[in-house]
Amino acid sequence: MLFKKKRTAVKEYDKENLEPVIRCSICTGEQVAGFLHRTTGRFTEISLIQSESDLDEFKETYGITQMRKIY
Repeated sequence: MLFKKKRTAVKEYDKENLEPVIRCSICTGEQVAGFLHRTTGRFTEISLIQSESDLDEFKETYGITQMRKIY
């Protein structure tokens, strides 16, 4: 292969206090991947999800296998 996809190192996050979620808009359908703080409920946006490949890239970057959706 002439061009190889660079494999990014897995980034760490506080798994004890942060939960990876996808925040979805009911009106527009926009989806944003990020982390929800378990005690404060504060959401931190990380990446706009426009396609399945965006979601796969986010999961690969942080080593995530499952995520739930919040509205």
